[in-house]
Amino acid sequence: MSLPPPLVLTVAGSDSGGGAGIQADLKTMLALGTHGMSVVTAVTAQNSRGVHGVWELPEEAIRAQYRAVVDDIGVQAVKTGMLSSAALVETVAELLAGTDAPVVVDPVGVSKHGDPLLAASALDSVRTKLLPAATVATPNLDEVAQLTGVHVVHESDMRVAAEAILSYGPRWALIKGGHLPTGDDAVDLLTDGAEEHWLRAPRHDNRHTHGTGCTLASAVAAGLAKGLPVERAVREAKGYVTGAIAAGFALGAGIGPVDHGWRTR
Repeated sequence: MSLPPPLVLTVAGSDSGGGAGIQADLKTMLALGTHGMSVVTAVTAQNSRGVHGVWELPEEAIRAQYRAVVDDIGVQAVKTGMLSSAALVETVAELLAGTDAPVVVDPVGVSKHGDPLLAASALDSVRTKLLPAATVATPNLDEVAQLTGVHVVHESDMRVAAEAILSYGPRWALIKGGHLPTGDDAVDLLTDGAEEHWLRAPRHDNRHTHGTGCTLASAVAAGLAKGLPVERAVREAKGYVTGAIAAGFALGAGIGPVDHGWRTR
């Protein structure tokens, strides 16, 4: 009988189209050699053209799922994604506080199609409850602006963004610069306020990028579950998601997903 692979838990919403959310998380975790488990926080009716409906699960359902997994199976890393209300953010933050495992917080604010996925009333709870629980926080530039008011226009602004995110308490901030309008590279900044790592990869001309944020955060969590240090976990995750973006494919009439299985095709 073989030993189980590293155990990773995603706490996030369901994407019925399969490109983002828990579907992307679990595909990523499998592709990177870990065992993925899930706490579903919301159900979305979603396809390549957008989000057509969101139904949040009650707090007791979140608690029951989380406790069922962690108390019996255990966990070596946790990744959070879509938490649409202050009540859910605070519930999940409380659960994380009692869990001895690294946490990757992807502070999901809007979908790839521009649909809001986080209530404005929940922003303060993200800042004061969820980010302090994070080993690594992984906001994109829109989420940085939403949470801190810092608008990144130039690469140099990413340092200011990282400082603003770190002020809320995560150990590391990974500022994702993929939305910067200029440059041939997609550049991210990883820092804990002392160390600074600039991660660069070719910017691929592919519009099918649904699920990139979920995929990157889950890949980081998979690396941490394997026992990798933060910098290496993030660097390997960046390599994985860059390949997944390059292999992204058309699906439906809108924006298709990245290819989580690109390494095995």
